[in-house]
Amino acid sequence: MELTGIESTVALVTGAAQGIGAAVARTLADAGAHVAAADRNPEKLATVVAKLEADGTPARGYAVDVCDSAAVDAAVARVEEELGPVGILVNAAGVMHTGRVVELRDRQWAETLAVNAGGVFHVSRAVARRMVRRGRGAIVTVASNAAGVPRTEMAAYAASKAASAQFTRCLGLELADHGIRCNVVSPGSTDTPMLRAMHVGDPELREVVEGMPAEYRVGIPLHKLAQPRDVAEAVAYLVSDQAGHVTMHDLYVDGGASLHV
Repeated sequence: MELTGIESTVALVTGAAQGIGAAVARTLADAGAHVAAADRNPEKLATVVAKLEADGTPARGYAVDVCDSAAVDAAVARVEEELGPVGILVNAAGVMHTGRVVELRDRQWAETLAVNAGGVFHVSRAVARRMVRRGRGAIVTVASNAAGVPRTEMAAYAASKAASAQFTRCLGLELADHGIRCNVVSPGSTDTPMLRAMHVGDPELREVVEGMPAEYRVGIPLHKLAQPRDVAEAVAYLVSDQAGHVTMHDLYVDGGASLHV
């Protein structure tokens, strides 16, 4: 299926410096979008943008911390001044602090919620205000299957992703009258630097694929990890014309690991 409605559209992607965010930026750029790649790490972001430009795909980098509401508003205004109206927003910025709740520090909890939930709010609000005036647009938030399945040592992450997912569905309900669609993509274990940092003692990530009974975690029925491109292609579908009647949906991309109904 050829996806339409992406070509020549300005797509703002947060968390674009690595992992799923970088894959989303690449996938949308390959589909013809003018990508505004945003991240708080300017060095890694510059590398991603340089690769896109070297391949002849239009992209521009914007260093911004999604936790800073004023900085987000300024960045979105700059994107629209330099590239044009944002027609696609993908919230892919995220952090993870792991640890049992009784050992979790205030700073870890606060940062996780600030980036994964607060950042989605700040960026979505700034973009939605502009989309409403134009009566069109598509927003996708990259959440996690942990938002719907309890995980040991991931309480802060799971809570933040559950918040961002429900926020996005509520936003979709509010914006439906304006022709703006809001959806969620919930990946499972995906081969990214974030995942590998969690499993430094298991370079082949066998426990992730096969499951960890001691942590009440089933394996992945498809017997493989997702690649960032798998998630990016789900995002691309949801922002395309082919998903024109899909909104407030939560698409799990986890190989069946959550046994999601």
